[in-house]
Amino acid sequence: YNSRLDAIQAAVLSAKLPFLSEWSAARRAHAAYYDAAFADLAAIRRPAIDAANESIYNQYTIRTERRDALQAHLTSKGIGTAIYYPIPLHLQQCFAYLGYRAGAFPESERASKEVLSLPVYPELTSAQQDEVIEAVRSFFR
Repeated sequence: YNSRLDAIQAAVLSAKLPFLSEWSAARRAHAAYYDAAFADLAAIRRPAIDAANESIYNQYTIRTERRDALQAHLTSKGIGTAIYYPIPLHLQQCFAYLGYRAGAFPESERASKEVLSLPVYPELTSAQQDEVIEAVRSFFR
């Protein structure tokens, strides 16, 4: 479909564009900090980015078999999280016509039950990030 921005949307985006590189760099720095803080936690899998690529870390998504309990723990401490992909594509209603059933893509199904995104927005302070890290680490102690 053809989608066009109106003048106000274009003006807002034009004003934000000069900050895009800075925001992306901040997200990458936050992700690197999380990576270092969680490197020794065998209970979670950190995002893996191929060396030939550079992520902007729109999300910092970890995987853990205890995802729901971890999310509840973080919520109890006032830390926001998100599960962006709770249903694998092949099980979504819009793709039902393809005929896939549960069990067709077991890795995708397992991932959908394990993924949890932590705060990684550019304005996240070091103190806030340390709070997230401590809360995650305390859960796995």
